Amino acid sequence: MSGFLTTHVLDTALGVPAAGMTVELYRLEGDSRAQLVTMVTNADGRTDGPILPKADFAVGRYELVFQAGAYFARGEEVSFLDDIPIRFGINDATSHYHVPLLVSPFGFSTYRGS
Repeated sequence: MSGFLTTHVLDTALGVPAAGMTVELYRLEGDSRAQLVTMVTNADGRTDGPILPKADFAVGRYELVFQAGAYFARGEEVSFLDDIPIRFGINDATSHYHVPLLVSPFGFSTYRGS
């Protein structure tokens, strides 16, 4: 069984899913990073499928970049935050890794979800 990577973004300022936020995934190797995919969150604040599908899932270091500044620029809020990079490691190629983001224009929080 292969693992996979998902995310969920919640706009804590409005108390709603962050629909329409662009999310990029990079694989990190030493000082370099290679972009793997760009996705946009749906109406539920999730991507429509796994960010890193089973076929490409591998042990290693990764970075998710959430384009929060562009997301908040659509409204009337002035965002203190711009792109939010979250670096993490995958050490079990059979597990589900879920990286949620709770975000407002002025702060964010993340954790390894389920």
